[in-house]
Amino acid sequence: KEENYEIFKETIGKRVSKQIEVEYVFQDMKKFTYDYKIPEDRVKPLGTTQAILCCKDVVDSNFAVINADDFYGRDAYEVIANFLKRAKDKDCALVGYEIANTLTENGAVKRGVCFSENGFLTKLIESNCESVGDKVKASPLDGSNEFFIDNNTPASMNMLAFTPKIFSFLEEDMKNYLEKNKNDLSKCERVIPDTLFELIKKKELNVEVLTTTSKWYGVTYKEDRPMIVTAINKLIDNKEYPKNLWK
Repeated sequence: KEENYEIFKETIGKRVSKQIEVEYVFQDMKKFTYDYKIPEDRVKPLGTTQAILCCKDVVDSNFAVINADDFYGRDAYEVIANFLKRAKDKDCALVGYEIANTLTENGAVKRGVCFSENGFLTKLIESNCESVGDKVKASPLDGSNEFFIDNNTPASMNMLAFTPKIFSFLEEDMKNYLEKNKNDLSKCERVIPDTLFELIKKKELNVEVLTTTSKWYGVTYKEDRPMIVTAINKLIDNKEYPKNLWK
């Protein structure tokens, strides 16, 4: 949001900009909504598909997408970087974490359970997941029957890789989605996992599932800080990260 620009730049951006080139884009209701009139009193963003589209004018090479409040781990970045170096045209991918490396001890969490064939995604089921004995129980968010999976089953944490070709697919998908939801423009939200699954079903896109040994950590709330600090210090002690990341 544009109103968060100054505080974000001062707390995050000015640190990163000393090391890498930084661009800022803003997600608002007027971008990539075409002739559809979004209600003026709508506050909730239109979803991650539109958020990625908002980067179209500043991204001109292969790129990765991550959630801002997740800690993904070194191996995951190496895996996705290697993919981006070889990706061409319509190639895209997601990093699939072993689901046991994404769970908490505090109950069920929402995860995208991945099913693949020959290394490519065939189905992604958004589910509430929790450990039950030596398995993980997945309860689909669409209300369908729960199922059990092994601890090493891949789960998507929205660490995605694309080429610029994806923007044309996202634009078409956004138009179709807005048309289907033109009577509910005050609440509808298009999220990138749903967009990718739709493109897979249409056989317009192949999504490679990349595996990683990294453990995922969520850093959504300030209460998460002590756990994250402890985890990162352990990674430093194990020589996976240097004490000063930029040296």
